[in-house]
Amino acid sequence: MDRNSKIVVGLVAVLSITGLVLSLAGLLEGGEGTIAIIPVHGAIAYDTAGFSDGVDPDDIKELIAEANSDPSVKAIVLDINSPGGTPVASEELMDAINKSEKPVVSWISDSGTSGAYLAASASDRIVASPSAWVGSIGVILDLTDLSQMYRQMGINKYAIKAGEYKDMGADYRMITDEERQMLQSMVNEEYDYFIKTVAANRNLSVSYVKSLAEGRIFTGRQAVRNRLVDFTGGKDYAVEVAAKLAGVKNYNTITLEPPSGFLRVLSSMFSRLGFASGNTTEELQLH
Repeated sequence: MDRNSKIVVGLVAVLSITGLVLSLAGLLEGGEGTIAIIPVHGAIAYDTAGFSDGVDPDDIKELIAEANSDPSVKAIVLDINSPGGTPVASEELMDAINKSEKPVVSWISDSGTSGAYLAASASDRIVASPSAWVGSIGVILDLTDLSQMYRQMGINKYAIKAGEYKDMGADYRMITDEERQMLQSMVNEEYDYFIKTVAANRNLSVSYVKSLAEGRIFTGRQAVRNRLVDFTGGKDYAVEVAAKLAGVKNYNTITLEPPSGFLRVLSSMFSRLGFASGNTTEELQLH
């Protein structure tokens, strides 16, 4: 082989090695992908028809499933601004986050408390705005005794029932001591579950979470110090955290929106259930 041929072969070898190094560097830096942003704005509850500020967990579960089935989506950011919700709805959203095959980062903007925080605790990471309201780990059951007002207004409200406790919590009478104990035991059980679930999701001890679980609200900065969230920052930072978890460096974002309140009205107009409790307005809330 003459000298010129050797030079050409050498240059080809150098270029090949350079290309291989650049390819490996690209792999190490991460590829491209999309980060899906899913808004969770409002109280989390089923049957949110007619309420523009309600979040139906089924809607969010479908969007999470959609993001998981799209190969271009590499990670999910939940944009949370919610005061909480009912236990079942909050737990359903939490389960959907747990089951996600792709990294999930929750970003708490103004508020991520009670049931909303329970759901967020299942995320791979939680980012909160520095001045966000976070936590409020606790359970409350709202009841109202309007019997005196009814009497003053000359209204005789009553119920025909089958079952001693069927009208427990109805607003036309005060609950009995026995009923109070029954309801308190239910609230206590839900409270213990709340604490244990957050402890498991956040890799914290039950005793530590219990020390924080007094219904107290923390700012985003305080929540970091108390290990309830991982970082403080805005939405863009939450997206960066999600991209890093997914191993992508070059990415774009897409927002997946839940259906509007009007569509919820149409879908649930005829889905009312007949076996209601004595007071249809009472509802157990994670607060």
